Amino acid sequence: MSAKSCIFCSIISGQQPGAQVYRDSNFLVIMDKYPINKGHTLVIPTKHYENLLQMPSAEVGRLYSIVPAVAKAVVSAVKADGFNVGQNNGVAANQIVPHVHVHIVPRFIDDSPDGRWPARAVAPNEDLADVAKKIKDKIALSHLT
Repeated sequence: MSAKSCIFCSIISGQQPGAQVYRDSNFLVIMDKYPINKGHTLVIPTKHYENLLQMPSAEVGRLYSIVPAVAKAVVSAVKADGFNVGQNNGVAANQIVPHVHVHIVPRFIDDSPDGRWPARAVAPNEDLADVAKKIKDKIALSHLT
């Protein structure tokens, strides 16, 4: 997939909406439109790379250097009991959007009684914006800003 047809590139360029949590010249943090749980957040490099193997090592390091601060803000904002960090590469690994992104998925003690991932569903834009603001407020207290 080219950057022209990439949904994340469209969000980065402002052509498509996205519930933005944080942005700098290298990274964008948005709410996942199809969250596993409330607060499911994506950390995305602003430069298009289809998978992690295409990224220079230094860029991968910068990407993952902001993940803990974002995760801390997410957990605090939604009062999660824990969180998962995930990053899929390729169709076989269930990468839906071929643009590198790191999932931060808040987890709750009762969200998986059968041991399976909670089901994904489309989140209303208003809900995404509300949670994004709560996370953004927590990030403002961290080293990212």
